[in-house]
Amino acid sequence: MPLPGRGFADARDSHRTPSELTRVMQLGPYTLPNALFVAPMAGVTDRPFRKLCKRLGAGYAVSEMVTSRPDLQDSLKTSRRADHSGEPGPIAVQIAGTDASMMADAARYNIDRGAQIIDINMGCPAKKVCNKWAGSALMQDEALALEIVDAVVAAAAPHGVPVTLKMRTGWCADGKNAPTIALAAEAAGVMMLTVHGRTREQGYKGFAEHDTVAHIKSRVKIPVVANGDITSPQQARDVLQRTGADALMIGRAAQGRPWIFREIAHFLATGEELSPPDLLEVKGWLLDHLKDHYSLYGEFTGVRSARKHLGWYVQALPLHVGAAALFRSHINTLTTAQAQLDCVREHFDAWASAPEPSMTREDNWKLAA
Repeated sequence: MPLPGRGFADARDSHRTPSELTRVMQLGPYTLPNALFVAPMAGVTDRPFRKLCKRLGAGYAVSEMVTSRPDLQDSLKTSRRADHSGEPGPIAVQIAGTDASMMADAARYNIDRGAQIIDINMGCPAKKVCNKWAGSALMQDEALALEIVDAVVAAAAPHGVPVTLKMRTGWCADGKNAPTIALAAEAAGVMMLTVHGRTREQGYKGFAEHDTVAHIKSRVKIPVVANGDITSPQQARDVLQRTGADALMIGRAAQGRPWIFREIAHFLATGEELSPPDLLEVKGWLLDHLKDHYSLYGEFTGVRSARKHLGWYVQALPLHVGAAALFRSHINTLTTAQAQLDCVREHFDAWASAPEPSMTREDNWKLAA
């Protein structure tokens, strides 16, 4: 471990090399296939999405946030979020709340239902979460934050379940206290830290800074995961070099592009870019994703909640000008699972047989914006 007070650059002295990041990683008693992780995202990282990301190269995925409130634990929304049927382990569940005893009970509740790793949410910037002093709002009250950490670790320890913590760099630019919380969390028994390189005040605006991540890495012995603005294999390499992190966590860049994990893994292992998937490959993954999505949500809710995923998929593809917009406008009118599946098949088959596209994926993003 680097000596306390040494500079950010020292964190790079003993970090995992890019090729090592694509090899197995140990988290408590669990061996992960690699150190490329899927970030927990509310309304996104449900069971179907996690399974597909793992299939396409992610070594680990954390569930979307689950409330610690006991009166909501049996709600349909929470039960869907906690559904891990058929998902490759280890099963990681993220819990959120503001009361230490309630968070401890939530840890035990989810462990009893199959959670093998418990992640504490101290990073969500959403107003509806922070207004209740949960998520990243906890970073404003270090005493409460650490009381929660102590309680959750104590609840999980008898079951041999590792506890991890995801946080931001701080509440605001003048209050970047993530290093202080990281050291205290490590002392309390947290086994891995994930740091999103933005304050809560930033939300998702501006740019992530990873100097704070590098500083934390230089001060703790437990694994540190870098998160924020990792949208390409090259950025993955750069963040690794900047931080010395043990793992990378990808969030928004995987929306509609779950194959980003295999692209990053290939680049870090070989130094070469992997050829993008062809449209028929993407069609197959998308159809599998949709069918699993319907199985979780049922047809009525599944068709409607799948629309955002469908929009993200076509946004990530190098289609002809306007093709993505036309697809989205059509798909959003459909109300049955079969109609959605047929629409995907028809459009992807047509795109695959058409001449080379006249625009890049980046052009498509600009059009969608």
